[in-house]
Amino acid sequence: MDAQFIVSSPGRADFLNTHQDYKGLPVVPVAINLRLYIFANLADGGMFNVRSLDLEKYGETSTDSFPIGINEMREGKFFGNYLRGVVNVLVKRGLAGKIRGMDLTIKSDIPIGSGLASSAALEVAFTELLNHVFDLNLTRKDVAEISFAAENEEAGIPCGRLDQYGVAFGGILKIDCRPPYNVEILPFRDLTFAIIDSGIRHSTGDIHPKRQAEINAGLKTLMESVFVPSSLKSKLGYRFDQPRWEDLSEEEIEDYLSILNEPPRKRILFTLKMHRLTMMALKVLRFEEIKKDEVVQVLGESSWRKVQMAPEGEIRHYILGEIMNAQHALLRDLYDVSLPEIERICEAALEAGAYGAKLSGAGMGGSIIALVREREAGEKVIEQCIAAGARCGWVSGIGDGVRVERTTKI
Repeated sequence: MDAQFIVSSPGRADFLNTHQDYKGLPVVPVAINLRLYIFANLADGGMFNVRSLDLEKYGETSTDSFPIGINEMREGKFFGNYLRGVVNVLVKRGLAGKIRGMDLTIKSDIPIGSGLASSAALEVAFTELLNHVFDLNLTRKDVAEISFAAENEEAGIPCGRLDQYGVAFGGILKIDCRPPYNVEILPFRDLTFAIIDSGIRHSTGDIHPKRQAEINAGLKTLMESVFVPSSLKSKLGYRFDQPRWEDLSEEEIEDYLSILNEPPRKRILFTLKMHRLTMMALKVLRFEEIKKDEVVQVLGESSWRKVQMAPEGEIRHYILGEIMNAQHALLRDLYDVSLPEIERICEAALEAGAYGAKLSGAGMGGSIIALVREREAGEKVIEQCIAAGARCGWVSGIGDGVRVERTTKI
């Protein structure tokens, strides 16, 4: 395709600590090899003219045109809102005078609505394109923050920063989801994943607000109860993103959860248990020592027995797999974002030899991420998952972050 500039960005698999970024807790995404590409040419007239080849192929609205300025969002889940949002953020930051109009063509390998951060890939690629072409001097973190603001504040999608940071930086990251949003690039890169698209479409905007409201209801009850001590209330708050979740333990709060209705109680327990599992996984990914007592305490005796049976050189993979399985169980049982179809696919992945498998993304459809031994094992997992009802799948190593593929001096 003829273009002066080409920028690409990866999909993102939601590896560890799903549904925690909007609570301010650290998350661990992994960039995958599926990528979105934007082909761009400079245009006269100060307009951005956009065409999505993928949406065009599926017969959906696939074009948009908008000026450099503060643009209104169109109704519905319109793809152009993500690009409009980026321009809005840049204009509000005083950068309108540096930007010129462009003709843009989008081609993506990342399936839309599959839990693989297709919207973040679009925002990040577009932000980096403008950054590169017009010398905006944005850091990788700036690109992620602008992309987040485009989706969260401008398009009104109640997302956290997981997707935008994972796509911008690439690799495997620990992202601190409270200011100043530090990023740790994790050294363990010897991982292969089978990414399985369930074929069931979902929307983050339909799921996140409900779970956030349920947590808020539980926190309100705890904060207003005369039975909850002030020492515990000092760690809580009235909004899902206010508690010091990382400083809370199940032991100190469990006696008070009985005063909550079932949904809020489950959502709060989920948050604490999920975070604890992720803290162990981070030790694995940093090559830190993992002791038997810790594995037993967090994962249970049966998981420890599996780890003991691991071949030499695969112990850390086995522990990560067990953590993934435990996190998926929490997503199913305490966050209620799985489906029978998803359960069948996860079971098929494990029966085919995956170390572990879990939902990637908001849930109620989307994709499953399975940790596998190598490419051949991943292909076997995908085959079995398709037989169990999945649409398709890909074997992926760890992908690079957003990058410029082609450039022309202007």
